[in-house]
Amino acid sequence: MPRPATARKPRASSQLRIAGILDAARALLAEQGVANLSIYSVAERADMPPSSVYHFFSSVPAILEALTADIHAAFRACLQQPIEHDDLRHWHDLSRLVEERMLSIYAADAAARQLILAQHGLTEVTQADRQHDIELGRLMHALFERHFELPVLPEDVDVFALAMELGDRVYARSVQLHGEITPRLAEEGMRVFDAYLGLYLPPYLPKRTTALPI
Repeated sequence: MPRPATARKPRASSQLRIAGILDAARALLAEQGVANLSIYSVAERADMPPSSVYHFFSSVPAILEALTADIHAAFRACLQQPIEHDDLRHWHDLSRLVEERMLSIYAADAAARQLILAQHGLTEVTQADRQHDIELGRLMHALFERHFELPVLPEDVDVFALAMELGDRVYARSVQLHGEITPRLAEEGMRVFDAYLGLYLPPYLPKRTTALPI
């Protein structure tokens, strides 16, 4: 009986070229924004022929979708970093810690600001970002539940994903006006995040005696 086919991982040399392409696209995004990105400019920055870029990515949106996945991987990692349970007194402590970690990613990565917060009109990238937000919302829900006894939340609305998206609207406004997330609008974004969660989480949410295991 023949064995079922399995997906092959890219060879090490292919992974290096993919990484080089994404690094080049990330640098160009930081310098020029989405509008001026092309397969040829990415190829020139990556020091490889355009055909090599086309071999891995059929279009600029395909490159940007891959970059969006990389950026969200960084967001997922920040949600999975250790948190000292004893340092949390209120669920607002946890929400601020999470938002500050995400803001640090935006501050350090101009490509993240361009793809997630800037207005670029690329439907594929926007849809990919929303799908990743759903996953981040689930991770954040699990994180809050690990440290606090959550009330019953609606099943037809992803409260944590929507809270992140609402906060991002404020950060996006800051990027539009100032090219960065200013401290003032970072604080406003965190207030929006907390205000929406506060519609579903009571002011004094019971903290667990010990954090639930991961």
